Amino acid sequence: SRPILDMSYSRHFLDFQGSSIPSSMKKLVVTKLSQNFREAVTLQQDAPVPLPGDGDLLVRNRFVGINASDINYSAGRYDTSVKPPFDIGFEGVGEVVALGLSASADYTVGQAVAYVKAGSFAEYTVLPAKHAVPLPSVKPEYLTLMVSGATAYISLKEMGNLSEGKKVLVTAAAGGTGQFAVQLAKKAKCHVIGTCSSDEKGGFLKSIGCDHTINYKTENVESVLRKDYPEGVDVVYESIGGKMFDLALNSLAIKGCLIVIGFIAGYQNPTGLLPIKAELLPAKLLKKSASVRGFFLNHYLSEYTMALKHLLEMYERGDLVCEVDFGDMSPEGKFTGLESVFRAVDYMYMGKNIGKIVVELPHSVNSKL
Repeated sequence: SRPILDMSYSRHFLDFQGSSIPSSMKKLVVTKLSQNFREAVTLQQDAPVPLPGDGDLLVRNRFVGINASDINYSAGRYDTSVKPPFDIGFEGVGEVVALGLSASADYTVGQAVAYVKAGSFAEYTVLPAKHAVPLPSVKPEYLTLMVSGATAYISLKEMGNLSEGKKVLVTAAAGGTGQFAVQLAKKAKCHVIGTCSSDEKGGFLKSIGCDHTINYKTENVESVLRKDYPEGVDVVYESIGGKMFDLALNSLAIKGCLIVIGFIAGYQNPTGLLPIKAELLPAKLLKKSASVRGFFLNHYLSEYTMALKHLLEMYERGDLVCEVDFGDMSPEGKFTGLESVFRAVDYMYMGKNIGKIVVELPHSVNSKL
């Protein structure tokens, strides 16, 4: 058994690369509830670095993931009882730099881990060791699986009822979670149709197995679907909302299922919503014996460990493409440092990304040894 080191209460210690762990750090904090991310969130320069308790890990974040729902969180839509200031960011990958006594039974300093926990937009995050996911190395690709990959995997498994020959429509197919819906549906031997906003994204989708891409900027999605799939599609994996939701609903086949994993088109509105033709919903569903299902990852945490294990295995075997977008093509270049989270959120809402948007937090080692 591994020797247990108690580092929980050291006020000043060295990390595994020999540099002193600072007493203060940068982090992003929601200081005002607003759907305008730049208005809602402040970069705090001198937040105290948190100390791990007995069962905790202190993780130095190297990569953090951007999610459409970061805006819902900063607008206070998930928990109306929470008042600012509060930490933001849902997921990170980094190294353990300190840990509590009982946590050291399973983890060591220097170990690579990923996690899903509010407060990842910070240089250091404390989390319970039981919620960490040990990794072979610190790679941004692992981050794509934590929320985006797991959302696609669990929702399609629980609600998609996928089988060979089914027609699956994925909206925003080249995005962080769309890329996984496409690949997982293909693995189930389905025929996959993906909507996207550029020919470059269409090329990426073809490279991961998408059978039919529709560029909604240059093609009329509704008429393409009506012409090429007159019987409709069996499953829709939908994350845009508004007009796209209505269009997807109209495209369902008999006994088809529309899975709502988000409605990003409305998140920047004051209400978080765009109007849909909901008054026609009962008639449309009845006419086709169709269903609309909502999916929120937090309600399926009992499935999460199994899903993530399977996704990690697929990636390690080379059976899964985990596309990462660091914003290299964005006007000001790669997303580096917490201050670039603001640009990264804008980039997502402009629909520019191919794959999962990830921000790198560089760490300069000033060796004191």
